[in-house]
Amino acid sequence: MNIIRLADTVESILAARAPDGWEIMSGHSSTLAIEAREGKVDTFKSAEPVGVSIRLLKNGGMGFSYSSSFDPRDLEKMVDNALTGAGAQCPDDANLLPPGVDCLTMPELFDQGLGKVELSLKIERALELERLALSSDSRIKRVRKATYGETIYAVHIRNSNGLYGEYSGTSVSSSLAALAEADGDSQMGWDFEFGTGFDSVDIGRIAARAVARSVGMLGARVIPTMRAPVVLDNHVAAEFLELLAPSFSAENLYKGKSLLKGKEGERLFSELLTVRDDGTLPGGMATAPFDGEGVCHRNNLLVGNGTIRSFLYETRYGAKFGKPSSGNSARGGVKGMPHLGVSNFFIENGPTAADDLFAGISRGMLVTGLIGMHTANPVSGDFSVGATGFLIEDGRISQPVKGVAIAGNVLDIFAGVEMIGDDLRFYSSIGSPSLRIAALDISGE
Repeated sequence: MNIIRLADTVESILAARAPDGWEIMSGHSSTLAIEAREGKVDTFKSAEPVGVSIRLLKNGGMGFSYSSSFDPRDLEKMVDNALTGAGAQCPDDANLLPPGVDCLTMPELFDQGLGKVELSLKIERALELERLALSSDSRIKRVRKATYGETIYAVHIRNSNGLYGEYSGTSVSSSLAALAEADGDSQMGWDFEFGTGFDSVDIGRIAARAVARSVGMLGARVIPTMRAPVVLDNHVAAEFLELLAPSFSAENLYKGKSLLKGKEGERLFSELLTVRDDGTLPGGMATAPFDGEGVCHRNNLLVGNGTIRSFLYETRYGAKFGKPSSGNSARGGVKGMPHLGVSNFFIENGPTAADDLFAGISRGMLVTGLIGMHTANPVSGDFSVGATGFLIEDGRISQPVKGVAIAGNVLDIFAGVEMIGDDLRFYSSIGSPSLRIAALDISGE
């Protein structure tokens, strides 16, 4: 299905309905998911979804509808449903569509060679990932999941204000969850990588990291309660950043659900900290020419030297604050309404090698895993979660740790940053380097 011709068909139907404004988004993707277990393919999924959606303005209301059927009668019904939805809404001056602006082209998002790779090689990648884990250490007894996944996608968007954009991309990922056992103890280790092409993912590196994480935690035990310096590895640091991210949303500011309301221009965090949301970042998982409304992505400085510099907007909540969109309309495909979200949201790298973050700590903890982070409160920023990792003694890792808890507030976490590593890594669209926190309460024995 040609998604541009599909949008042409919908636009011709709209001409007869005369809405006050309209937006058409069409998309196509080809997805493949393979999972290996016990030396054979356990799961194989392939799909090629195509769809189109519209947002229509009528008398101050905005209606939305979508269709995965391309019969003209179904497309007409989609348009009529959106018009009905617009008419049922209370008028809102913030119901607007963005103007048309030329955005960057990003041909690097699409790997021309991916479609030429034989399916047998993609299956073999998942199988080989499992073999690498099992053969690397005798304590690895089982692989819970070894995967290969890919998506080839195309997006087109246009609106009645002259906006017109399209792009195509490819995405490849692999992940591994490996179980280590020794002396009656068992520990799980996980790792993944993503990129745009088949050769951009290193399964040897994935296997080595997942195995090291599972084996390294064998023999973990509880440590005494203490207040001490803590190093958050980049995965854990990214989880705390994810807890903070909603506070930069203009929608949450407007609804009084942000920790940062009224704090623009204040230094709330360590002066070492710089936070950005950059939809143009090379290699980012959320990198694209434009956002879910067709507004050009850009590099937004949110925190500079610990000071709150700006927030994230899309068209609707930008209008409520008298601000232009920052290119932060997120969309989960054509079936979803645009909403305010992050693109590539991250803390900038620091100057210190991750292993050097332990220097000078006589007794502390490296936190490599959190349990129950979903219970943390993004409105208040309070958290109380289980933690795993390693005891730090005299600047060195001494033993694995489990069964402890850490509690506090996310603002205090980032205010207490005293060193930043140089190992920035993204987990989905959230990324962080490792962080050293001056002191944190650790509840153990």
